[in-house]
Amino acid sequence: MTNQVLSCKNVGINFGGLQAVQDFNLTIDDGELIGLIGPNGAGKTTVFNLITGVYTPTEGEILLSGINIIGKMPHQIVRYGIARTFQNIRLFDHLSVLDNLKVAANKDMRYSIFSGMFRLGGYWREESEVTDKAIEILDIFDMGKHAYKYANSLSYGEQRKLEIARAMATDPKLLLLDEPAAGMNPTETDELMDTIMLIRNEFGITTLLIEHDMRLVLGICERLMVLNYGQILAEGNPRDIVNDPLVIEAYLGKGE
Repeated sequence: MTNQVLSCKNVGINFGGLQAVQDFNLTIDDGELIGLIGPNGAGKTTVFNLITGVYTPTEGEILLSGINIIGKMPHQIVRYGIARTFQNIRLFDHLSVLDNLKVAANKDMRYSIFSGMFRLGGYWREESEVTDKAIEILDIFDMGKHAYKYANSLSYGEQRKLEIARAMATDPKLLLLDEPAAGMNPTETDELMDTIMLIRNEFGITTLLIEHDMRLVLGICERLMVLNYGQILAEGNPRDIVNDPLVIEAYLGKGE
Protein backbone atom coordinates (compact mmCIF):
# COMPACT_ATOMS: atom_id res chain seq x y z
CA MET A 1 0.00 0.00 0.00
CA THR A 2 1.41 3.37 -1.00
CA ASN A 3 1.74 6.24 1.45
CA GLN A 4 0.09 9.38 0.05
CA VAL A 5 2.18 12.43 0.92
CA LEU A 6 0.17 15.19 -0.76
CA SER A 7 -3.43 15.41 -1.91
CA CYS A 8 -4.93 18.47 -3.57
CA LYS A 9 -8.66 18.12 -4.21
CA ASN A 10 -10.58 20.59 -6.40
CA VAL A 11 -8.28 23.42 -5.33
CA GLY A 12 -8.93 26.87 -6.73
CA ILE A 13 -8.20 30.52 -6.11
CA ASN A 14 -9.38 33.75 -7.69
CA PHE A 15 -7.93 37.23 -7.50
CA GLY A 16 -10.58 39.91 -7.84
CA GLY A 17 -12.71 37.77 -10.14
CA LEU A 18 -9.75 36.31 -12.09
CA GLN A 19 -9.71 32.53 -11.63
CA ALA A 20 -5.97 31.82 -11.47
CA VAL A 21 -6.31 28.13 -10.56
CA GLN A 22 -9.45 26.04 -10.71
CA ASP A 23 -10.41 22.44 -10.02
CA PHE A 24 -6.76 21.48 -9.44
CA ASN A 25 -6.34 17.84 -8.38
CA LEU A 26 -3.04 16.21 -7.55
CA THR A 27 -1.92 13.22 -5.51
CA ILE A 28 1.72 12.42 -4.81
CA ASP A 29 2.84 9.18 -3.19
CA ASP A 30 5.86 8.76 -0.96
CA GLY A 31 9.12 8.86 -2.94
CA GLU A 32 7.67 10.07 -6.24
CA LEU A 33 9.45 12.58 -8.46
CA ILE A 34 6.87 14.52 -10.47
CA GLY A 35 7.08 17.43 -12.88
CA LEU A 36 4.53 20.22 -13.20
CA ILE A 37 4.89 21.91 -16.58
CA GLY A 38 2.94 24.37 -18.69
CA PRO A 39 3.30 27.63 -20.61
CA ASN A 40 4.14 30.89 -18.87
CA GLY A 41 1.19 32.24 -16.90
CA ALA A 42 -0.45 28.82 -16.57
CA GLY A 43 -0.60 29.08 -12.75
CA LYS A 44 2.26 26.76 -11.78
CA THR A 45 3.90 29.01 -9.18
CA THR A 46 0.44 29.91 -7.88
CA VAL A 47 -0.07 26.20 -7.15
CA PHE A 48 3.20 26.18 -5.17
CA ASN A 49 2.08 29.27 -3.27
CA LEU A 50 -1.20 27.55 -2.41
CA ILE A 51 0.55 24.42 -1.16
CA THR A 52 3.03 26.41 0.96
CA GLY A 53 0.52 28.80 2.54
CA VAL A 54 1.54 31.97 0.70
CA TYR A 55 -2.00 32.03 -0.69
CA THR A 56 -5.15 30.55 0.83
CA PRO A 57 -7.38 28.65 -1.61
CA THR A 58 -10.88 29.96 -2.16
CA GLU A 59 -12.05 26.38 -2.71
CA GLY A 60 -10.89 22.79 -2.29
CA GLU A 61 -8.61 21.10 0.23
CA ILE A 62 -4.89 20.39 0.57
CA LEU A 63 -3.78 17.46 2.71
CA LEU A 64 -0.21 16.64 3.75
CA SER A 65 -0.04 13.05 4.98
CA GLY A 66 -3.77 13.29 5.67
CA ILE A 67 -3.56 16.60 7.61
CA ASN A 68 -5.43 19.62 6.26
CA ILE A 69 -2.90 22.44 5.93
CA ILE A 70 -5.20 25.11 4.50
CA GLY A 71 -5.06 28.21 6.69
CA LYS A 72 -1.64 27.38 8.08
CA MET A 73 1.12 30.00 7.84
CA PRO A 74 4.18 29.23 5.68
CA HIS A 75 6.45 28.71 8.72
CA GLN A 76 3.91 26.26 10.16
CA ILE A 77 3.75 24.35 6.88
CA VAL A 78 7.55 24.01 6.96
CA ARG A 79 7.20 22.37 10.37
CA TYR A 80 4.61 19.98 8.93
CA GLY A 81 7.17 18.92 6.32
CA ILE A 82 7.04 20.99 3.10
CA ALA A 83 10.08 22.93 1.86
CA ARG A 84 10.51 24.90 -1.34
CA THR A 85 12.85 26.88 -3.53
CA PHE A 86 11.94 29.88 -5.69
CA GLN A 87 12.20 30.98 -9.31
CA ASN A 88 14.50 33.79 -8.21
CA ILE A 89 17.20 32.68 -5.80
CA ARG A 90 16.45 33.85 -2.26
CA LEU A 91 19.54 33.36 -0.17
CA PHE A 92 20.90 35.45 2.69
CA ASP A 93 23.65 36.90 0.52
CA HIS A 94 25.80 38.36 3.29
CA LEU A 95 25.64 35.32 5.54
CA SER A 96 28.00 32.40 5.12
CA VAL A 97 26.93 29.27 3.29
CA LEU A 98 26.93 27.47 6.64
CA ASP A 99 24.75 30.11 8.30
CA ASN A 100 22.25 29.92 5.43
CA LEU A 101 21.68 26.28 6.36
CA LYS A 102 21.62 26.97 10.09
CA VAL A 103 18.85 29.53 9.57
CA ALA A 104 16.77 26.81 7.91
CA ALA A 105 17.34 24.48 10.85
CA ASN A 106 15.96 27.10 13.23
CA LYS A 107 12.69 25.18 13.50
CA ASP A 108 14.52 22.58 15.60
CA MET A 109 15.97 25.08 18.09
CA ARG A 110 14.38 24.96 21.54
CA TYR A 111 16.69 26.95 23.81
CA SER A 112 15.26 30.06 25.48
CA ILE A 113 16.13 33.71 24.88
CA PHE A 114 17.68 33.72 28.37
CA SER A 115 19.89 30.74 27.47
CA GLY A 116 20.93 32.42 24.24
CA MET A 117 21.71 35.78 25.87
CA PHE A 118 23.95 34.27 28.53
CA ARG A 119 25.35 31.44 26.41
CA LEU A 120 24.19 28.70 28.76
CA GLY A 121 24.64 24.97 28.22
CA GLY A 122 21.41 24.51 26.25
CA TYR A 123 22.47 27.18 23.77
CA TRP A 124 25.88 25.65 23.09
CA ARG A 125 24.49 22.12 22.84
CA GLU A 126 21.81 22.98 20.30
CA GLU A 127 24.05 25.31 18.28
CA SER A 128 26.64 22.54 18.06
CA GLU A 129 24.03 20.01 16.92
CA VAL A 130 22.67 22.33 14.24
CA THR A 131 26.17 23.21 13.02
CA ASP A 132 27.07 19.52 12.72
CA LYS A 133 23.85 18.86 10.81
CA ALA A 134 24.48 21.76 8.42
CA ILE A 135 28.06 20.67 7.71
CA GLU A 136 26.88 17.10 7.07
CA ILE A 137 24.34 18.33 4.50
CA LEU A 138 26.93 20.57 2.83
CA ASP A 139 29.33 17.63 2.56
CA ILE A 140 26.61 15.48 0.97
CA PHE A 141 26.04 18.23 -1.61
CA ASP A 142 29.80 18.58 -2.12
CA MET A 143 29.71 22.13 -0.77
CA GLY A 144 31.60 21.71 2.48
CA LYS A 145 34.58 23.56 0.97
CA HIS A 146 32.36 26.65 0.66
CA ALA A 147 31.00 26.57 4.24
CA TYR A 148 32.56 29.83 5.38
CA LYS A 149 32.22 31.80 2.15
CA TYR A 150 29.52 34.42 1.71
CA ALA A 151 26.56 33.04 -0.21
CA ASN A 152 26.81 35.81 -2.81
CA SER A 153 30.38 34.77 -3.66
CA LEU A 154 29.22 31.43 -5.11
CA SER A 155 28.61 30.79 -8.78
CA TYR A 156 25.02 30.80 -10.02
CA GLY A 157 24.84 27.02 -10.13
CA GLU A 158 26.30 26.72 -6.63
CA GLN A 159 23.76 29.23 -5.30
CA ARG A 160 20.98 27.11 -6.76
CA LYS A 161 22.46 24.05 -5.09
CA LEU A 162 22.76 25.93 -1.79
CA GLU A 163 19.10 26.91 -1.93
CA ILE A 164 18.15 23.24 -2.37
CA ALA A 165 20.50 22.21 0.45
CA ARG A 166 18.91 24.84 2.70
CA ALA A 167 15.48 23.41 1.94
CA MET A 168 16.78 19.95 2.84
CA ALA A 169 17.95 21.29 6.22
CA THR A 170 14.28 21.57 7.24
CA ASP A 171 13.89 17.74 7.00
CA PRO A 172 11.04 17.88 4.47
CA LYS A 173 8.61 15.13 3.55
CA LEU A 174 7.90 17.01 0.33
CA LEU A 175 10.31 19.22 -1.61
CA LEU A 176 8.97 21.78 -4.10
CA LEU A 177 11.46 23.08 -6.67
CA ASP A 178 10.34 26.10 -8.70
CA GLU A 179 12.29 26.23 -11.99
CA PRO A 180 15.59 25.08 -10.45
CA ALA A 181 17.37 25.02 -13.84
CA ALA A 182 16.41 28.58 -14.78
CA GLY A 183 19.49 30.45 -16.02
CA MET A 184 21.76 27.41 -15.89
CA ASN A 185 24.13 26.31 -18.62
CA PRO A 186 24.07 22.63 -19.77
CA THR A 187 26.87 21.58 -17.40
CA GLU A 188 25.13 23.17 -14.42
CA THR A 189 21.85 21.53 -15.46
CA ASP A 190 23.53 18.11 -15.55
CA GLU A 191 24.86 18.70 -12.03
CA LEU A 192 21.39 19.79 -10.92
CA MET A 193 19.88 16.58 -12.29
CA ASP A 194 22.43 14.60 -10.28
CA THR A 195 21.53 16.64 -7.17
CA ILE A 196 17.80 16.01 -7.54
CA MET A 197 18.38 12.29 -8.09
CA LEU A 198 20.62 12.24 -5.00
CA ILE A 199 17.78 13.72 -2.97
CA ARG A 200 15.39 11.12 -4.34
CA ASN A 201 17.65 8.05 -4.11
CA GLU A 202 19.67 8.75 -0.96
CA PHE A 203 17.09 10.58 1.14
CA GLY A 204 13.86 9.23 -0.33
CA ILE A 205 12.37 12.73 -0.42
CA THR A 206 9.19 13.15 -2.44
CA THR A 207 9.73 15.91 -5.00
CA LEU A 208 7.49 18.08 -7.15
CA LEU A 209 9.21 20.42 -9.57
CA ILE A 210 8.21 23.15 -12.00
CA GLU A 211 10.54 23.30 -14.97
CA HIS A 212 10.75 24.50 -18.57
CA ASP A 213 13.94 22.60 -19.41
CA MET A 214 12.47 19.52 -21.08
CA ARG A 215 15.79 17.69 -21.12
CA LEU A 216 15.81 17.84 -17.33
CA VAL A 217 12.12 16.95 -17.05
CA LEU A 218 12.39 13.96 -19.35
CA GLY A 219 15.64 12.87 -17.72
CA ILE A 220 14.39 12.55 -14.14
CA CYS A 221 10.59 12.81 -13.79
CA GLU A 222 8.44 9.71 -13.46
CA ARG A 223 5.18 11.51 -14.14
CA LEU A 224 4.21 14.84 -15.65
CA MET A 225 1.23 17.09 -15.12
CA VAL A 226 0.49 19.90 -17.58
CA LEU A 227 -1.21 23.04 -16.32
CA ASN A 228 -2.86 25.49 -18.71
CA TYR A 229 -5.01 28.47 -17.75
CA GLY A 230 -5.08 27.21 -14.16
CA GLN A 231 -6.43 23.76 -15.02
CA ILE A 232 -4.85 20.35 -15.54
CA LEU A 233 -4.64 19.70 -19.27
CA ALA A 234 -2.90 16.33 -19.26
CA GLU A 235 -1.19 13.90 -16.91
CA GLY A 236 0.87 10.77 -17.40
CA ASN A 237 4.12 9.31 -18.69
CA PRO A 238 6.58 12.09 -19.64
CA ARG A 239 7.26 10.78 -23.16
CA ASP A 240 3.56 10.50 -23.90
CA ILE A 241 2.81 13.92 -22.46
CA VAL A 242 5.34 15.84 -24.58
CA ASN A 243 3.89 14.26 -27.73
CA ASP A 244 0.27 14.97 -26.78
CA PRO A 245 -1.30 17.27 -29.44
CA LEU A 246 -3.17 19.24 -26.77
CA VAL A 247 0.06 19.89 -24.87
CA ILE A 248 1.89 20.93 -28.03
CA GLU A 249 -0.97 23.29 -28.89
CA ALA A 250 -0.86 24.83 -25.38
CA TYR A 251 2.83 25.61 -25.80
CA LEU A 252 2.99 26.53 -29.47
CA GLY A 253 -0.54 27.57 -30.37
CA LYS A 254 -2.90 26.10 -32.91
CA GLY A 255 -1.74 25.93 -36.51
CA GLU A 256 -3.79 27.28 -39.37
